[in-house]
Amino acid sequence: MTTSEDQARLHAIEVALEARWPETRIAPSLERISALVDMLGSPQLAYPTIHVAGTNGKTTTARMIDSLMNATGLRTGRFTSPHLESLLERIAINGEPIDPKFFIFAYNDVAPYLELMDQKFENPISFFEAMTALAFVAFSEWPVDIGIIEVGMGGEWDATNVVEAAVSVITPIGFDHTAYLGNTLTEIARTKGGIIKEGSSVVLAGQEPEAAVELMRRVAEMGAEVAREGIEYSLERRSVAVGGQLITIKGITGRYEDIFLPLHGKHQGANAATALAAVEAFFGGQELDPESVQAGFAAVTSPGRCETVFHDPTVILDAAHNPHGAKALAETLDSEFTFDEIIGVFAAFADKDVEGILKVLEPVFNSLVVTASDSTRAMPVEDVARIATRIFGPGRVRVIENLEEAIKGAIADTRGNIAESSIGVVITGSVVTVGQSRAILKRLSSD
Repeated sequence: MTTSEDQARLHAIEVALEARWPETRIAPSLERISALVDMLGSPQLAYPTIHVAGTNGKTTTARMIDSLMNATGLRTGRFTSPHLESLLERIAINGEPIDPKFFIFAYNDVAPYLELMDQKFENPISFFEAMTALAFVAFSEWPVDIGIIEVGMGGEWDATNVVEAAVSVITPIGFDHTAYLGNTLTEIARTKGGIIKEGSSVVLAGQEPEAAVELMRRVAEMGAEVAREGIEYSLERRSVAVGGQLITIKGITGRYEDIFLPLHGKHQGANAATALAAVEAFFGGQELDPESVQAGFAAVTSPGRCETVFHDPTVILDAAHNPHGAKALAETLDSEFTFDEIIGVFAAFADKDVEGILKVLEPVFNSLVVTASDSTRAMPVEDVARIATRIFGPGRVRVIENLEEAIKGAIADTRGNIAESSIGVVITGSVVTVGQSRAILKRLSSD
């Protein structure tokens, strides 16, 4: 149980961390994080790691690897970002957010070194670098048997790239964070491929040709052993099931049939195949116990990824924040749900390809409520509305500036309609939008 004293301390820690450089402000270098972990005794080397990069699907793939590893009996530590509702979600031990007392303990260990590094370097330790160091320390002090570490941005100079991963995983690469990563898939793949270490194992999800060529160049340069989706492993078969899907995966060495995956969408089946291949690679390419595989996938959750969080009407949350993610959402809604009408609630960040996202969603959303999260990065509602009106037409777009009121308005629009039971509400646009919406819907459910 978290005491009021612990809550106050957690709040103070969060304020201190958020006063640092935000995740969106990057000074591309491993110099600061390398010096920090050296002073901490290199905690990231105290356990083997699987390192996960990519543009889309990396958080879910990391969660799947975590669940599979846990099902084999290993103690797991998982570091992912960003969080939906609580900072503690980023650091998970055995699949659960870190205990508040343990988080406080880890922060108290790290804090003096953060201040020392701030004085030593021109640029201070950022929020993300501090959280990365916290995760490394927490996992070494637990201790865990395996760390599953998700890249924050890019790969080559990302703070997580001080690990010496046994297995590197790269999920599908698309366009995002182009100001830092480059304007071509080759440039982006070059940066993300920087996590591939000499002599390691590499698992590559399906990639666009330009990205695949660059990643394979890095694999050859590092003398790594590679498993590629569609060649060394694949999602062989999938069918829609109640609450998710049934899938069959051809792994690197084994074939695993009729696995229940409680997530929707073909892209989630592909993520599952990549996760399983990563676990096989970690265990030296040996076939996994089928019962452990079944149990691991059955226990997978992926909050905010095509997640149904409210009923009457059905409300779905999806953190799609780029055209690639929006395409996966649109395909899933079209193929696996039977709504006669979908009302979208949309709030995005100013630095994202809002036009590209909305063009993908327009064919599956009958109408759109434009709103904004309370993030400082949010695109002004009037700017989103202007783009949305150009794509959807004025008769299909409504503006409600407050996110909670926008959600309530969309829900109200479904009620009293003759086809009420077949109208869905889908909230999307950013991880922050989904996280704030999740909290709002919890309150509405309890009222």
